Amino acid sequence: MNILERLDLNSINAGSWSGGTPIQTNDGKLIESINPTTGELIGSVKNTTTEEYEQILTAAQEAFLEWRQIPAPVRGDAIRRVGAALRENKDALGSLVSLEMGKIKAEGDGEVQEMIDMADLAVGQSRMLYGMTTHSERPMHRMYEQWHPLGLVGIISAFNFPVAVWSWNAFIATICGNVSIWKPSPKTPLCGVAVQKICNQALKDQGLPDIFHLINDESNILSQKLVDDRRIDLLSFTGSCEVGKKVGKNVAARMGKYLLELGGNNAIIVDESANFDITVPGIVFGSVGTAGQRCTTTRRVLVHESRFTELKEKLVHAYQQIPIGDPLDQKTLMGPLIDEKSVQNVEAAVNKVRESGGEILCGGERVGSKGHFISPIIATAENEWDIVQDETFGPLLYLIPCKSLDDAIAKQNDVKQGLSSAIFTNNLQNAERFLSNLGSDCGIANVNIGTSGAEIGGAFGGEKETGGGREAGSDSWKAYMRRQTNTINWSSELPLAQGVNFAV
Repeated sequence: MNILERLDLNSINAGSWSGGTPIQTNDGKLIESINPTTGELIGSVKNTTTEEYEQILTAAQEAFLEWRQIPAPVRGDAIRRVGAALRENKDALGSLVSLEMGKIKAEGDGEVQEMIDMADLAVGQSRMLYGMTTHSERPMHRMYEQWHPLGLVGIISAFNFPVAVWSWNAFIATICGNVSIWKPSPKTPLCGVAVQKICNQALKDQGLPDIFHLINDESNILSQKLVDDRRIDLLSFTGSCEVGKKVGKNVAARMGKYLLELGGNNAIIVDESANFDITVPGIVFGSVGTAGQRCTTTRRVLVHESRFTELKEKLVHAYQQIPIGDPLDQKTLMGPLIDEKSVQNVEAAVNKVRESGGEILCGGERVGSKGHFISPIIATAENEWDIVQDETFGPLLYLIPCKSLDDAIAKQNDVKQGLSSAIFTNNLQNAERFLSNLGSDCGIANVNIGTSGAEIGGAFGGEKETGGGREAGSDSWKAYMRRQTNTINWSSELPLAQGVNFAV
């Protein structure tokens, strides 16, 4: 049985789903899913029409009116069932992620595990949607705050995490009492349909409203509709800084709420005391994992000049040992880029590095006769170069020498993005300085851990042009709810605040 059969997928699949019910007409164009390893067609998904979009939005609004009345712990139990279904389908869904997106099998399975972990977190969080009680300045008054669901949450996700990012949003939104409408990347539409089927099958016969909805679009038309639609109370967008700026502007223009998870130009600082036994693997995984197609990918290494040559030699040696090929082969450590355009973008960046005066230490060659493979690249560079200031979404790593820790921190922060950062050091003072308000300006700052692989228990997101949004753990749930302050007068009089006397 092949991967599609294991996940109950067909060669042509409905792209519009209201809960577990497909909404399929003959009008939708086909979105073709192409295997980035071979360039071959995997299957197709029907494009959502405007009429189907309206049908789904109407159904989602009706579902919300019922879902918001269900107690939060009961909503958590629904996600518990979804998490159990994902456990049962982890191998098959992880394989589909590898087949359709190109990340290696271990990463594909790991992405599904993130969904499972996110479900576990959401179940617990469903009993901890706490409000705060405070003291009123007026006698015999009680003052507190509580949190209510927003309504409809629109989720626009990117190809590089075709299943996990949806769960970060949808599972927390669900236990908060919201209903989700998901628009996945047209580069990974089969993953979206598979998740929709798995999660809704788990909720079948529970008597619950349809809380998960799916639309698919080969262009940006329906994405733009979600952004502009006043019925969407919160819009979560994962993508580039350039597009994210437009999304934020448009949603703000209609006074909607948004979560932006945009690009990262992430750096690892390597000081004089760094232990290379953990530094080198940390850099290699952060820069080569998912073929450099993570928003948390390590793009820059800011190394103290006294250790530059040693680190350069070790990294080049490590890069030359990386097995590149079929991501479903257990021996592979780096799969393909998502498409030909992505390969060309990396090649163009390499040319700009050379034009700027950088040296290509290794990599940059196309690998194999089919698929979208390129060998990972290490280049010497200067931080202020335009090509270094921009995020190249692929396996291109810049080595940049620094004179001191302060020089490295200044260089790290001197980019437009502010997502993830790390330092490798055995110096306690350097570690604490890096984590202080004199150090990293990123949303994520790690010590002796790379920039990639954030845990779901923490709040994920970044500053500056990364967008400022926070998803997953900590108190990120508050983004999916509205705060309400309540004051109750339990006396028989009406004292006014600030001692105002308004006798009539």
